[in-house]
Amino acid sequence: MNKDIFVKLLQQRQYKAVRSILDVMNEVDIASLLSELDDKELALAFRLIPKDKAAEVFANMDSSMQTYLVEIFSEKELKELLDDLYMDDTVDLLEELPANLVNRILDTVSTSDRALINQLLNYPEDSAGSIMTTEYVDIRENMTVAQSMAHIKETGIHKETIYTCYVTDRRKLIGIVSAKDLMTTDDDVLIKDLMETEIISVKTHTDKEEVAKLFTKYDFLAIPVLDTDGLMVGIVTFDDAMDVMVEEATEDITKMAAINPSEKTYFETSVFAHAKNRIPWLLILMFTSIITGTIITKYENAFAAIPLLVSFIPMLMDTGGNCGSQSSTLIIRGLALSQVRFKDIFRVIFKEFRISLIVGAVLALTNGIRIMIQYDNAGLALVIALSLIGTVIVAKMVGCILPLLASKIHLDPAIMASPLITTLVDIFSILIYFNIATMLFNL
Repeated sequence: MNKDIFVKLLQQRQYKAVRSILDVMNEVDIASLLSELDDKELALAFRLIPKDKAAEVFANMDSSMQTYLVEIFSEKELKELLDDLYMDDTVDLLEELPANLVNRILDTVSTSDRALINQLLNYPEDSAGSIMTTEYVDIRENMTVAQSMAHIKETGIHKETIYTCYVTDRRKLIGIVSAKDLMTTDDDVLIKDLMETEIISVKTHTDKEEVAKLFTKYDFLAIPVLDTDGLMVGIVTFDDAMDVMVEEATEDITKMAAINPSEKTYFETSVFAHAKNRIPWLLILMFTSIITGTIITKYENAFAAIPLLVSFIPMLMDTGGNCGSQSSTLIIRGLALSQVRFKDIFRVIFKEFRISLIVGAVLALTNGIRIMIQYDNAGLALVIALSLIGTVIVAKMVGCILPLLASKIHLDPAIMASPLITTLVDIFSILIYFNIATMLFNL
């Protein structure tokens, strides 16, 4: 939908046409369109969204838009919205709102909902309990398929998903039944004869990243969540798992670029906050690079004897940094997907060592030939060739070992990424280069 046309219809007060447009649009697309409007237009357009879509559109908005709407809503509007919002979306909203608006929402919801919200808010931020919803379809094993279908029709409108139904006995999960099974089975069949009893579930305190990995592994639409007593308290749905994956990937990318993670978008984050997130790692890396300068200063005599040695320093450092980054990126990704574990460290080292021999040999041969042609200096060609092989080997060892060690001591492997690897490899490459040069040239 063209924004200019939509705004023009709003300004001309053609509300019927606007409502018709919003009625046929997808909820996610509506939220995206509304994000381009100013506050006054946003408030007007949101009130024209059909009631059965409003909550879903609201759930897909960013936190700044949600905060603005909550501030301007009347008590009646706020109550209608909260009644239609799923519990996990309500909790997500409360986590982003300022305290005064949180209190306003808690005063609006019912006593039972308030208690449930407080319970969900008390779960650790990175746990399954913090992203689960308590709105799921539960049925009994002694019900027939017909009775179960009638129960779904009666209560399903208030549940986040009806594609999987959970068979419980006094809140103890004893089986699951898919909507497909219910729709393709005779009405008089008992649920206990239809349900699956091999159930994969998670605990309320299971790390939400681990939960997201289960969705990837098993292609689930939802996963049941049990409390410490083994009683069912909610489900994590696929859309929430996707949000976790995006969040974790974003966090890893920022850490790999030596930036402190932020939950806000690029434009929502202030210039000062951007600078504050970037400065700490830049300071650490800058002062770490002083070591490289100290090493270079130590070999001033080698420069004086053979000034040409200086011209190859950038190539060696860049090559080492690139080789280390290649290895660390693959290992970090492997750790994130559980394809690589710390117990595989010796397999990884052996594999990367063989790779480094091949890569180092090719780079050494190529540069050796180039130096012979350009400078006609066999000694220099040998120094550069040996330095390249040594640098590549060390870089790939550092690049694969550091992320694995980080995972072992429960640090995020993403912090062992390009900037840190490059800084460390720079130090090793300079040491290797000048030691080989001083030995071969007797400097």
